[in-house]
Amino acid sequence: MSAETDHVEVPTRMLVHALIREDGTVGADELYTVANILGMSDQQVRLCVKRLVAEGRFTHEGRGRKAKLHATADTTRALAPNAEFLRHAFQQDAGLAPWDGVWHLAAFAVPESARTARDALRETLVHLGGAPLQGGLYVCANTWEPYVEEAAHRLGAHGTLTLLTTTDLRRGDTQEPAELARRLWPLQEIADRYHRLSRIAQPRLDRLTGPASLSSSALLTIAVELATELTRAMEPDPLLPPQLLPQPWPGTQARGFIARCWAALRERDHGEAGPVLFRLYADVTREAAARATH
Repeated sequence: MSAETDHVEVPTRMLVHALIREDGTVGADELYTVANILGMSDQQVRLCVKRLVAEGRFTHEGRGRKAKLHATADTTRALAPNAEFLRHAFQQDAGLAPWDGVWHLAAFAVPESARTARDALRETLVHLGGAPLQGGLYVCANTWEPYVEEAAHRLGAHGTLTLLTTTDLRRGDTQEPAELARRLWPLQEIADRYHRLSRIAQPRLDRLTGPASLSSSALLTIAVELATELTRAMEPDPLLPPQLLPQPWPGTQARGFIARCWAALRERDHGEAGPVLFRLYADVTREAAARATH
């Protein structure tokens, strides 16, 4: 399949979150316009909005395309950690976050009576880049303690949490760090996601840097597609240090494409105030670009 025909499936919920503006609102007209370009029906969007309001993530004001959604503080704040992890990834790509040889471990023993909290903590550890070693014991190559403790406190499981570090990790007869990483994390699957991200980004970069004019809705659509694929690539990525990865690592190339796309987006919209997520990503990619030129 050629890059021109790669299609991006954007979840409706992600589209709504991606269009949150600096004042915490999402304009219905903009939401429906971009949704239609992406192939979503108005009914699909209305049902998603209804669910988000019912969950308390947004409040709703007005009717039809003149309506506005207002994001709650928690909804807006949830966007920031993704930008923080992206910033760390760019630092790794630039060789500014070398591995210190320390493995970070977290263990917990949440009882069956608190199964929901146990499952949520397990999912959080994996989301933060952890890999299971055995029941209730996870390992990460990055400093993750503040995030793990915050999640454990929030889930009421902090009293069962044990944190430790080691420079001497073995699994069976395997001790070499890069080989451990290959065995513990699904690196090929993660690499395939980044290859797809590069295929998605290249033709959109060509459009953004080409001579044709693009409407604000077209720019928003491209940005939402890129943010969606970037999220799909990075969510399962433990952001292992380069020393633990096969080289060249496709994540580095894909993020390079994303940085150039975001720079072109900002140039196209003349830096006007836009969705919060785009500003966060623009700030991160601008920092990466500045490092690359020094």
